[in-house]
Amino acid sequence: MMKRIALLLAGCVLAACALIGPALSAHASSKAHRTTIELPFMAGMPVSTYHPLPRTDVLITGATVLDGDGHRLEGADVLVHDGKIAAVGAHLKAGPGVTIVDAHGKWVTPGIIDDHSHDGTYAMPLTSVDNQASDVAETATPEEEDTWILNGINTADATFIYALQNGVTTLQVLPGSTPLMSGRAVTLHPIPAPSVTDMMVPDAPAGAKMACGDNAKLHFGPMNQKPNSRGAELAMLREAFSQAKSYRDAWLKYAKTGRGEPPVRDMKLDTLAAILDGDLRLNIHCYRADDMNNWTRVAQEFDFKITAFHHAVEGYKTPQLFIDNHICAVVWSDWWGFKMEANDGIRENAAILDHDGVCVTLHSDGPVIGQRLNIEAEKAAAAGRRLGMSEPPEHVITWITSNPAKVLGLADRIGSLRPGYDADVVVWSGDPFSIYSHADLVLVDGARVYDRFDPAYQPKSDFQLGRPAGEEARQ
Repeated sequence: MMKRIALLLAGCVLAACALIGPALSAHASSKAHRTTIELPFMAGMPVSTYHPLPRTDVLITGATVLDGDGHRLEGADVLVHDGKIAAVGAHLKAGPGVTIVDAHGKWVTPGIIDDHSHDGTYAMPLTSVDNQASDVAETATPEEEDTWILNGINTADATFIYALQNGVTTLQVLPGSTPLMSGRAVTLHPIPAPSVTDMMVPDAPAGAKMACGDNAKLHFGPMNQKPNSRGAELAMLREAFSQAKSYRDAWLKYAKTGRGEPPVRDMKLDTLAAILDGDLRLNIHCYRADDMNNWTRVAQEFDFKITAFHHAVEGYKTPQLFIDNHICAVVWSDWWGFKMEANDGIRENAAILDHDGVCVTLHSDGPVIGQRLNIEAEKAAAAGRRLGMSEPPEHVITWITSNPAKVLGLADRIGSLRPGYDADVVVWSGDPFSIYSHADLVLVDGARVYDRFDPAYQPKSDFQLGRPAGEEARQ
């Protein structure tokens, strides 16, 4: 949120008051004027131009409902009115003009939320050009805080449509994890749109991304650049936030006094100052328990909040760190061993963290998993059951609905089927944690954006349309 500091400036300075006289001085003071100075840290952030697609009121009847708040309702109804959840319960009545969806034998959940996606940048198809220069992240230097991932998103990427067809209604696109500090994120609805601002969730809190561990040092070290060690990464992080604190304080002093020239604008420090102020929700790519502890100490030193550690394959070793610092764990179900810092990952990670009271979410990090987050959640739950930690579907669904809504700062709007919440709803053909189930119907803000049985509601990206071949192409 843009910070505005209203300053009450005196109508005259002491020297002028002495010359003009006490009476005029008193009069001038009563005429003091108000000036507003805007801090630049969040300036320039694009405003959402998203508008819900055409919608009608809907009554979904007779379903098994997992509400995202830990409840399971059998034979229940969900009423959607004016793009919001109006009611959830039994024997709800449909008024005039309400579309009835018979969901007997089916399941209903909130829309799935992917809080770590690279859709639109790690695109499908991925070409050889993307291997040479990718829009996932700027990798020229380890400090790229001034980049905004929304400026690199291709809205025609087919992965948005694939995610939508599999029940994803909201996703956070993050910059990649090669830089130590890789820039700002954006939260989108995966709907067809010509502009990324047409996909942006209105008034969604903005995010930022950083990365600890192997990626930065292994990329920049061979280039004879800093960092080439974890020690240098932490030193650079502390130096950057020290500069950002001084930069923020200089702007606050200028805003308070309104005198002199403003500080020289620095786009990188803008991002870090916004993190210090809590205006950007900080997501950190991190694998090892020692790395997560080290970065948390830096956050405590400079008094900024870490929203979530992403991947967190060793999270199970230190659940209390997450609890004490109110940090969410954004994890995979079973990624392991693909590099050394992932070597101690276990399939039970999510279940152990959840059992100990940590806010746990499953994420994609790639286009294929982003189409199967419900199955990822079930795989993680199954690993927990084998360890003796059995959680029912009404709880497991929170890992891909209400918990990621917390990570995005949208827990008061999405992720649950509560009256007044946005009507992001999925009707599944069966148990959503079965590989045999499909998303039959997907609503975003109460609008029918995907229907498995109606071609009119089966959007396609440009890349899915194909091109004519042979004789037709030559005509």
